[in-house]
Amino acid sequence: MAEICSSLIVVDHPLIRHKLTLLRCKDTPTPLFRALMKEVGCLLTIEATRSLPLEEVDIETPVRAARGVRLAAVPLVVPILRAGLGLADGVLAAMPEADVAHVGVYRDEETLHPVEYLERLPRDVTGRPVLVVDPMLATGNSSVYVIKLLLAHGASVGSMVFVSLVAAPEGVKTLAAAYPGLRIVTAALDEGLNDSAYIVPGLGDAGDRLYGTLER
Repeated sequence: MAEICSSLIVVDHPLIRHKLTLLRCKDTPTPLFRALMKEVGCLLTIEATRSLPLEEVDIETPVRAARGVRLAAVPLVVPILRAGLGLADGVLAAMPEADVAHVGVYRDEETLHPVEYLERLPRDVTGRPVLVVDPMLATGNSSVYVIKLLLAHGASVGSMVFVSLVAAPEGVKTLAAAYPGLRIVTAALDEGLNDSAYIVPGLGDAGDRLYGTLER
C-alpha cells in the first residue's frame, strides 16, 4: 500500500503480529481478548514514547554515584471511552508514571459524527506529552474531536501521539489532514471501511469484545 501519511508508524514486530491475529479471531474469548489488548498496548507504547523528553539526574547505585535520566514531564494518557480503556491498561503497564484523563465519545450510526458524553481533562496540559489511545481508527471523526479538545487545553500536536490497534486508511487520512505531523502508531493498517464504517478485516466491536457485551 502506498504511503498515505508520513507520520504513520505501523509496528510490525512478530509478537505484535501474533497477538493481533488472536485479537482478530472471532472465537477468542473475552478474558483472553482483554489480556491481549493490554499486552499489545504495552508493546505499542515502546514505539509511541520513543521521543519522550528526558532530563539528567544524579543517583547513587549500590556501587557508586552515577548519572542517569528520567522523564522530564509527567505524560498524560487519554483513552477514548470505552474501548480505549483496554488499550490504556497496556500503556500504563509500560509507563505507570503517567496520569490518565478520559473522554467518552460514541459514534452516531446515522451521521457517523462523534457525540460526547464525558470529559475529564486537566485544566492545562501545556508542555506535557500526550498519548491518545483508541483501539480502532476507523473514520477518524472521534479522534479529530478528542484531539481538538486537548488542543483547547494547551496540548500541542508535536507532543502528542495517537495509538491504535488497527487503522483504516480513511481514518489515517482524516487525522493527518486535520493535524499534519501528528504521529500515529498502530499495529496494522487494514484494507478500509465497509458500508457501515467498520474496519475491514478489523476485529469487530472492540468495546463489546473487551467487556463481553456482544449479543449472545
